[in-house]
Amino acid sequence: MNYCSHCGSAQLISKIPDGDHISRIVCDACKTIHYQNPKIVAGCLPIWEDKILLCKRAIQPRYGLWTLPAGFMENNETVEQAAARETWEESEANIELLNLYTVISLPHISQVYMMFRAKLLDLTFGPGIESLDVKLFTKDEIPWENIAFTTIHRTLTHYFQDSTSGEFPLHLSMINNKNRLE
Repeated sequence: MNYCSHCGSAQLISKIPDGDHISRIVCDACKTIHYQNPKIVAGCLPIWEDKILLCKRAIQPRYGLWTLPAGFMENNETVEQAAARETWEESEANIELLNLYTVISLPHISQVYMMFRAKLLDLTFGPGIESLDVKLFTKDEIPWENIAFTTIHRTLTHYFQDSTSGEFPLHLSMINNKNRLE
């Protein structure tokens, strides 16, 4: 930040505000504290019978690699709305959300992934503006070596492990690898 978004002053400093324990960006002129918080990435694991819908990325990072439909949550929407919106934007798929399935914290890049299991309602889907291709894959067909993100690989792995029992509990985990771009 170069200027205070509250008063426009350029007198920004980094300090621990009274009653806090974390260094924050504070406007020295108007005393506004500018909090910087993690971003939520919401998405879906769309299921059709024994297949999963994946999207081939048309944007960076990881252009040309496969992912589940997901993206950053917008203001004024629920995590469920964000997951459904991102799924539509990337795959034009009609879905029904089933349950929150994975919550993966990435503290090294200040992100939290929240992925839902979802049922495809029909086979009407196609690439949205952020996708080169959209395709259904069985477990054996998934291009595991071309999955864009560790979070997506982890979500898919949990799903196929859980499929053997038919139980799909919530999986909470963390990835803290400063050398790996998510």
